[in-house]
Parts: sequence; structure tokens; C-alpha cells
Amino acid sequence: KMRSNQPSTASAGSCFKNPDGDYAGRLIEAVGLKGVMRGALCFSPQHANFLVNLGGGTYDEAIKLINLAIINVKKEFDIIIPIGKIV
Repeated sequence: KMRSNQPSTASAGSCFKNPDGDYAGRLIEAVGLKGVMRGALCFSPQHANFLVNLGGGTYDEAIKLINLAIINVKKEFDIIIPIGKIV
């Protein structure tokens, strides 16, 4: 059963693992990426650690969003958020 703060639409689940002492979703939201889209993929407006496919999203779009999160979180907080499994 999905938690109420997790998207019920098609997603790959949590995109990043939580870094020590923090939460990936909080960090992604804090750098302003919650809801940000590339093509047909976006960081969920419900939970920023979920990549949501709005229909026809591509691997390249996913990689662009993943890289955007990694770069922005590193720049803002000097934290590297570890990538989870990509399915």
C-alpha cells in the first residue's frame, strides 16, 4: 500500500537513497526541483524523490532530472545524494 505522501501515478519509486542524516526528497525539494519537468518526466509534486512518468517519458529525460538533482544538491548543500536503483 502506498503512503499518502507518495504518488499513485506511474513512477520508478524512490530515485535516490537517503544520504546519512538527511532525506533525499527534502534536499531535492529544498533546491526547488519538486514538480520540475523534463519532457514527460517530473519530480513528483507530492514527494520530490519520486520521478513520475506522465506518459512516454524516456531514459534520457530521467537522466537529465537525476543529474539536475545531483548537481543542485551538491552545489547548495555540499551533499552527494546517492542514486538508488534505476528500473
